[in-house]
Amino acid sequence: MLTVIGETLIDEVLSDTASPRAHVGGSPMNVAVGLARLGHPAQFVGRFGNDDYGRLIQQHLRDNSVLSPFSPDAHPTSVATARLNPAGGASYEFQLVWDLPELHGHSTDLLNGTTLLHTGSIAAMLTPGAAEVLKLVEQAHPLATISYDPNCRPTIIRDADFARTAAERFVALADVVKASDEDLEWLYPERSALDSARAWLAQGCSLVVVTRGSKGPWGVCAAGEVDGKAPATSVVDTVGAGDSFMAALLGALVDLELDGAHRREELRRITQQQLTTVLAYAARAAAVTVSRAGANPPTRSELGEHL
Repeated sequence: MLTVIGETLIDEVLSDTASPRAHVGGSPMNVAVGLARLGHPAQFVGRFGNDDYGRLIQQHLRDNSVLSPFSPDAHPTSVATARLNPAGGASYEFQLVWDLPELHGHSTDLLNGTTLLHTGSIAAMLTPGAAEVLKLVEQAHPLATISYDPNCRPTIIRDADFARTAAERFVALADVVKASDEDLEWLYPERSALDSARAWLAQGCSLVVVTRGSKGPWGVCAAGEVDGKAPATSVVDTVGAGDSFMAALLGALVDLELDGAHRREELRRITQQQLTTVLAYAARAAAVTVSRAGANPPTRSELGEHL
């Protein structure tokens, strides 16, 4: 079982020229859906309210065969509202509730059979829930591969020093880290994104990957560094591309049988050739996602049955 813990929310788009639109979103939830579409049993640990938006999230998870162990709670479902101006520019407002009281007493059951635990984004930085996420990661570390994506949101977590400290707590526990070049440049403006990735590898990670948009992904492991390529594609929008990349990156490592704490040393010995294959697979997933509207990750058949 692959477990993802983090936020889900509704992206609400408002404008003066079109009817309101609502889409299920949230980076960790997108990763869980991406993993399930690639044929991996996945569960999503997050919160949503007992309201229309919460039911929309529940249906989306069911439609994608993602297990959801927690029931809706009494708080409203989190919403990110984008208000479009006549030129198409957007201003954002967030109504976020991030707390996971149901974790208390249930963490052992959640981790039973889990070989990989992924988290990141708002869930790993926004209080009070971030502290509960960290506790679950610490509990999972002896059992499972840990993966982390900071997926920074400077409009929500505005203090870069605070965000850097929070990110480094998770990096210290992580085996696999993926970050965009923009994330790393915001967290560490005094050095390049690639130097920051190398520094994170030195803190104990087995693999650190940097996504760079059309420049393609780059990765570093103990065996060396790999400069990947972004497949040529027609871009509709980039929503969810990083999450699709993350899901396919993790799915590829599972396909290589490198998940689970008992395989931690094997993961540390990942070869440059294996890393090249993994990056290419993840980049293909991101390319499919940007070729169509919204956070719509590919299925396994769309990427091919093999790496």
